[in-house]
Amino acid sequence: MTGIIEQVSISRGGIPKTAVPEAWIGATGLDGDGHRNPKYHGGPLKAVLLLSADVLDELRAEGFDVSPGSLGENLTIRGLDFGQLRTGMRFRAGGAIVRLTSLRQPCATLDIFNSPGLRIQNRLYDALAKSGDPASPNWAKGGFYASVEAPGFVRPDDILELADLPC
Repeated sequence: MTGIIEQVSISRGGIPKTAVPEAWIGATGLDGDGHRNPKYHGGPLKAVLLLSADVLDELRAEGFDVSPGSLGENLTIRGLDFGQLRTGMRFRAGGAIVRLTSLRQPCATLDIFNSPGLRIQNRLYDALAKSGDPASPNWAKGGFYASVEAPGFVRPDDILELADLPC
């Protein structure tokens, strides 16, 4: 199970996050990355947000004006089937090791992408995903949060590869 890190993104807080050529991933996330609302974002269990570049392509095809980093993700991944991701999986992301901790539940911050009859949150998350059912057609489309088990640098074009399955 592998993918390619298409973009590494940070912001001082909020969205969009912008591309950087490399970043150090430590216990609390990427150096230089901030969170507008730390009550809900960031911290050791939500240190890094991974999102599928393939999902961004689907959203653009449906009329949403999104690009890598615009949904607040730190690592935009190409070629990995996020529908197969599960809490507890460990991945090598460049020089770091991250462990998937929870699905991201898209919040009202993403309302800026909505238009009449087109609500992005409904395309990224649903009741099945909220209940923890990976049979959801929207499973992990909103991204997956991860904790950092081993720090290291991450860059675009680095491989994201499964290190081991959950215990």
